[in-house]
Amino acid sequence: GRLEAILKEPAGERRGVGVICHPHPLGGGTMHNKVVFRAAAGMIDAGLTTLRFNFRGVGASTGEHSEIDGGMEDVRDTLDYMSAEYPGEDLTLAGFSFGSRTGLAVGMNDDRVKRLISIGTPVDKYHDYDFLVGLKKPILFVHGDRDEFGSVENLRKLVDEVSKTAETELVIFDDCGHFFDEHLNELRVAIQGWTDRKLK
Repeated sequence: GRLEAILKEPAGERRGVGVICHPHPLGGGTMHNKVVFRAAAGMIDAGLTTLRFNFRGVGASTGEHSEIDGGMEDVRDTLDYMSAEYPGEDLTLAGFSFGSRTGLAVGMNDDRVKRLISIGTPVDKYHDYDFLVGLKKPILFVHGDRDEFGSVENLRKLVDEVSKTAETELVIFDDCGHFFDEHLNELRVAIQGWTDRKLK
């Protein structure tokens, strides 16, 4: 099958490449989601050529949605594409909500991926995020204190565990739900700043 995607280049010199995965297709998630768009913009601001794509069955992507397993296959295919197009380039993988669950599961064990970004980590919807325990890569978590799919308390427990082996950063926005409605520009800035620091 084919996956629909949008690739954007940074204004200046490219410092690496990035991929961002969108939220759940059955909840209306697409690569045009405002959180995905702003997160991608933050990665582009940091100098990454960034790809956002539609999971199978979404938009012009062929096939049918098949939950986490299918999502993970799509993430792998996207990483394969970026690695073929930009061989040997530094790669950052980000995901929002369902995109976090599928992206992190693939990226943590893929040597091509140098760092991870998890946005709106749905730790209360998917109770199996303990697969991240033992992670060895830098990871940024960006979250709202009123996220409907992941309480800050449960996310902090996960971050504390992951911090035992990985370099972690947790950014929490006050008075903020899962979709970062009033915090989209802050989200973009947080992702740009963290990515920029990791690339230096």
